[in-house]
Amino acid sequence: MSSGIRRQKKRWAQPLRLFDKERIDDENVFMEKYGLKNKKEIWKIEFSIKKIRNQAKGFITADPKDKDAFIERLAKKGLIKANAEIDDVLAMTRENLVGRRLQTLVFKKRLSHTAKEARQMITHRKVMVGDRIVNIPSYSVAVAEEKMIKIVPSKPKAKKESVMEEVKTREIKNE
Repeated sequence: MSSGIRRQKKRWAQPLRLFDKERIDDENVFMEKYGLKNKKEIWKIEFSIKKIRNQAKGFITADPKDKDAFIERLAKKGLIKANAEIDDVLAMTRENLVGRRLQTLVFKKRLSHTAKEARQMITHRKVMVGDRIVNIPSYSVAVAEEKMIKIVPSKPKAKKESVMEEVKTREIKNE
């Protein structure tokens, strides 16, 4: 029997040249546009795209049935169109992946004024996907779930008695 401990898979890779001015400027613009928290999020996205591209390269010579299943899986996630080819998968950019994040979709649906406000709403548990509250800004929204994004209905606040009324009720109780 195994102990249940597994080696964690690598989820991101930092760039080889950390202090490349052009890359840093490009990442700063990208972070501002999509309201990302830090550069590590960009590196995770790029790593995911790299993994998808490597899978697509393997499907170039594979059985057409497997290739169609792979493309259908990506189409359900909304990363490519349903009638796409392997070339379209290899041409994917980080904008395709970021466009499917919950944070981006909340902003695009105009449920928030800015992308950073969308991130804050999500982390404060104010956004629902279907009937579940999701508090992960990087949650990848499938095409079927996209129409089910909504704001959590607020609870009515209980009216608070004024301080003077509280004092009066305490005096009456004490007598």
